[in-house]
Amino acid sequence: MIDLHTHSLFSDGVLLPAELVRRAEHRGYSVIGITDHVDQSNLDFVVPRIAEIAEALNKVMKIKVIPGVEITHVPPVYIAELAIKARSLGAKIVLVHGETIVEPVASETDHYAVNADIDILAHPGLITPDDVKTAAQHGIYLEISSRKGHSLTNGHVAKLALEMGAKLVLDTDSHEPSDLITIEHASAVIRGAGLSPDYVQIMFGNSDQIIQKIA
Repeated sequence: MIDLHTHSLFSDGVLLPAELVRRAEHRGYSVIGITDHVDQSNLDFVVPRIAEIAEALNKVMKIKVIPGVEITHVPPVYIAELAIKARSLGAKIVLVHGETIVEPVASETDHYAVNADIDILAHPGLITPDDVKTAAQHGIYLEISSRKGHSLTNGHVAKLALEMGAKLVLDTDSHEPSDLITIEHASAVIRGAGLSPDYVQIMFGNSDQIIQKIA
């Protein structure tokens, strides 16, 4: 399992980063990204601390920990500059909290995200064909989510991604221990999005591409 979208108590998760990582390792994960929610108010506080714990854990654990961020609910015009700042502070992966249909995310968040220097557009909701095409052109991965609510538009995202040539990743958006999943659950989520079982390995291969890019 590779999961590049999780949260610790540095945003709205319930676990310390070390416990989140240990629980993921016990569940059979090989890689986990800790991507706590950030905006201008907490970016410079969160990123160095996640980077510090990731470095410490990577010295002694088999699971690989990647420090990152999820830029969340910011006015879309600020997304690009926050992505740049996050990387300068030590974020190895940058996600943007996309226009999920279960939260009042600002209109055009998806559009500004796929035109910024980010890695993954998380749960992009009813993303437009044009924005999917732009994501494909810019090498930005679109997320298929196992999280309740966000997963409601997985089929829409998957369909457009296949049509436009955008790459997909599977993430949990975990906030608590019960959100972490098994490979069997991952397969079910992927099939529920209308994709063949082969996409389990394809999506984890896509996640690995992101990891290799930042290595």
